[in-house]
Amino acid sequence: MPIVEIKITDENVTAVQKNRLVSGATQLMVDVLGKDPATTFVLISEISTVDWGIGGVSVAELRRGASTSLDI
Repeated sequence: MPIVEIKITDENVTAVQKNRLVSGATQLMVDVLGKDPATTFVLISEISTVDWGIGGVSVAELRRGASTSLDI
């Protein structure tokens, strides 16, 4: 019973996109590990950009223009 957890920022991800993530992650487990899709769980967690940090700076702040070499 594999569990795949996907964490994304909460920025207008549609139900269709989430369904594609669930389907794609499930298929990946089938293709790579031979897992049964009926017992493969996929969890999607949406994280606020103020709760997600990189290099000591929140993603929200990075997107407001803080200088960084990361392409977020």
